Amino acid sequence: MNINDSSNLTKRYKQIISAVHIVYRLVNSTPNLKELSLRLTRLLCQFVHASSASIYLLGPDRKQLASIATFNNEINILIANRKELKKVTAKELSVAQGSSFFEARLMGMPLVTDECIGAFVIKRKPSEPAFDEFDREMFTIFAEQSVTAIRNLQFSEQQQKIILETMRLIQSLLEKRGEQYRSHSPTYFKIVKAIAEKFRMGQEGINNLYYTSILHNSGAVDVPFQILSKKSQLTKDEFKVLRDLPKKSAELIRPIDFLKPILPVVLCLHEHYDGSGYPSGLKGDQIPLGARIMAVADAFESMVQGRPYKKRLLLEAALKEIKRGSGTQFDPKVVDVFLKLSEKRNFRNYLCAVRH
Repeated sequence: MNINDSSNLTKRYKQIISAVHIVYRLVNSTPNLKELSLRLTRLLCQFVHASSASIYLLGPDRKQLASIATFNNEINILIANRKELKKVTAKELSVAQGSSFFEARLMGMPLVTDECIGAFVIKRKPSEPAFDEFDREMFTIFAEQSVTAIRNLQFSEQQQKIILETMRLIQSLLEKRGEQYRSHSPTYFKIVKAIAEKFRMGQEGINNLYYTSILHNSGAVDVPFQILSKKSQLTKDEFKVLRDLPKKSAELIRPIDFLKPILPVVLCLHEHYDGSGYPSGLKGDQIPLGARIMAVADAFESMVQGRPYKKRLLLEAALKEIKRGSGTQFDPKVVDVFLKLSEKRNFRNYLCAVRH
């Protein structure tokens, strides 16, 4: 082997080590399977110099395709529509079900752990050089590194679904125990999401608000039944018990790793912008943005639906009450966004649906 061959070999294996390292870092910084799949296609195009790369993932039955992430060096998309998935060629489907193929400008490799979970397929244009042995080696190593990461995220997402379903069960039990802890209306989270998008919270932040909307009263399992079911105004002692509810909910959620980001919001949902809330008397920007957004949505829903000890308000009256609480109970910026959105037809439809 001459010096040039040795230098090229060293350079190539440095590329392999780099690919392994980047995949590892990517896995540890990506919160969900969809985003991981999309990012892996971009990396694969980069490392194997392909014109396009796709990841085909099978569903839980390991027979039908669930999604395809693809990148063509310009556009990165995720396909999950059944009609689109049916357009996959027999060759590509065969790879997702365990076969491999290595051609001059097309390579496919299954993603296999204990079972096949999908496949990688990469392509080059007719005008581009054919794949060589090193490209095949890079492709193989990349697939081997990726498959465990994908499987772990699939398993993690399945666990998350089980945990959330358990939490929803707790919520349904609470509804039977007390009127105060009934679940939110179907359009409640649409209101929260619309406000959060105006503040550019991002998908992960919005997802966390969704989890919060389901779980923030989970600590009520430790609240005495006579308080939860009471239809008249609470006494000072009874209200004191409820002041501990955010902490009880946080304690219940804290051991679940993927839910830890929602803890600050759960703890601060009853804080007021002027510092008069509980449990910590936080004020202004000390209160997480998500909690400030949900405080407005929660209050509006409570006003228009009513409570056993409060008559429900008409829509316009509730909007005036929200405006009146700006700067005291609520963040003025959130109130401003909420009121401006209330002038738009779709958002106003959400507000009207909450009342019914």
